[in-house]
Amino acid sequence: ASAEAPAAATAAAATRPVIIHRAIFGSFERFLGIVTEHYAGKWPFWLSPRQVIIVPVSEKFAEYAGTVREKLHAAKFFVDVDWSDRKLNKKIREAQLAQYNFIAVVGESEAANGTVNVRTRENEVTGEKALDEFIAELGTLKNEFK
Repeated sequence: ASAEAPAAATAAAATRPVIIHRAIFGSFERFLGIVTEHYAGKWPFWLSPRQVIIVPVSEKFAEYAGTVREKLHAAKFFVDVDWSDRKLNKKIREAQLAQYNFIAVVGESEAANGTVNVRTRENEVTGEKALDEFIAELGTLKNEFK
């Protein structure tokens, strides 16, 4: 029994470590780095993790904002809601800095009409749109990889 112990210790010490290298992971990381640099953080809609943010004008419209969020989420879009108590202009500016593709502002008029007031991250105001129309436009953007 004593003769086996040194042999086992010698065999363990002489075992060569094996490193498995997968080039695909390095390639994928390089790809993500190149794509991120190319878009400068302004991801196209179909690829963006921040597609739409809903900005209620005040707490009174939080319920409608939640309804809009549910409909957009059901249509398979990435949606957030700014529930903070900041001023409207501050909420919109924060959403632009966070690079959301679209900012949907909801207030009294939008809640009454079942619409959203849409603007882009470049501060282009496209105006009030029916929610179903907005969802259809987003679907087109996503399907056409824009």
